Amino acid sequence: MSLFTADFDDIRSGRVTDVYFERTLKILEAKGIRKNVRAEFAAKSLPSGWGVFTGLEEILRLLDGFPVDVRAVPEGTVFRPSQPVLEITGTYNDFCRLETPILGLMCQASGVATKAARCRIAAEGRQLVSFGARRMHPAIAPMVERAAYVGGCDGVALVKGAELLEIPAAGTMPHALVILMGGLVPAAKAFDEVIEPEVGRVALVDTFADERFETLEAARALTDRLSAVRVDTPASRRGNLREILEEIRWELDRAGFPHVKLFVSGGLSEEKILELNPVVDGGYGVGTSVSAAATIDFSMDIVEVDGEAVAKRGKHPGAKHLLRCRDCGAERVIPMDRPYGDCAACGGVVEQLLASVITGGERTDDAPSAKEIRSYVLRQIHRVSLESSS
Repeated sequence: MSLFTADFDDIRSGRVTDVYFERTLKILEAKGIRKNVRAEFAAKSLPSGWGVFTGLEEILRLLDGFPVDVRAVPEGTVFRPSQPVLEITGTYNDFCRLETPILGLMCQASGVATKAARCRIAAEGRQLVSFGARRMHPAIAPMVERAAYVGGCDGVALVKGAELLEIPAAGTMPHALVILMGGLVPAAKAFDEVIEPEVGRVALVDTFADERFETLEAARALTDRLSAVRVDTPASRRGNLREILEEIRWELDRAGFPHVKLFVSGGLSEEKILELNPVVDGGYGVGTSVSAAATIDFSMDIVEVDGEAVAKRGKHPGAKHLLRCRDCGAERVIPMDRPYGDCAACGGVVEQLLASVITGGERTDDAPSAKEIRSYVLRQIHRVSLESSS
């Protein structure tokens, strides 16, 4: 028995490809054509105005041992439309069947990471946890959690995702526990008695009664041990969620529990996070809006054949540099053979973002950890905004 998914060998052998690449390869081999090409990957447009490039590590694992050279921006790089983020140089016949999976690896992961980064900006320092694994096929859920984490989520709920990231899984309690224990208080007490003390005591306060009353019940049952309450009220019962949260805050403060924070989950978007920020101090659990984020439409285009710059209409031919100023963040794309100096805008040092990561099929650097990639993303996103909406 198996799931309806492809394994690594299926992907690496070229079985997960669009059929026209198989037919192209068959024609090239039949005609004895083997040309060296430079192929670049870029997104022509981005609904958000910017994106977070993710999926590189899986791509490099896929290409390991293939007779190609690869340049790429670091995983986690914030990029803009038409900027090349990956480049493969080699005999086209050797890697043409991998175009489909390479695009799949970067398009979905980058979409998830980008949406997570937008929610990270919206949350303004509040805790942000990925709760979206249940909306994804379980075979790819760990990848989704990794992309959400590197994009800016502080934690993930999925056990396998947390193991992959080498961080503790984050989560509170489900409605099922409250129902099976016969109410919130016995569920909260059982959680407090059984679960390791390093796990925060967060009570889910919307199962049977008004959120204000269940909050007070939990606070009186656990007192100082209760760190937060989670509100996950279904849309059909919410009314004005912000007003509900304001009532909960009022009751907690009035009853002498100002230390208990408010954590919200269920149907959240970046817009909803911005709306709730004035009253939410604990954080957010983001689900479908991140895990099912729109993919980024990267494409692979040949820009050079046997050393000659050539590309289809609408694309810029030739090898390129992607430059970014360390100081002001100004960016530009120039032909690779054009010299460049300090930043024209501020005089700062200009960096070349595209760097060699595979030479002759061999990796040229060590893979950074997910935590390091996430830190890189967080350092960059202070320069971008939420003005464009995805």
